Amino acid sequence: MFGLFKKKTELEKLEIKYKALLKEAYDLSKIDRSKSDQKTFEADKVSKQIEILKAKL
Repeated sequence: MFGLFKKKTELEKLEIKYKALLKEAYDLSKIDRSKSDQKTFEADKVSKQIEILKAKL
């Protein structure tokens, strides 16, 4: 209840986006492999941004 109005940090937002991209890539892997690879590539970019933010902390 106390965290109700707490804003998410940039790191938390990126981690949520990363997980969503990986899930989408997994779902697409069953249908269209090239789109799945594209989503995996996007997730990799987000992962690198996460690593940069963690290094700054």
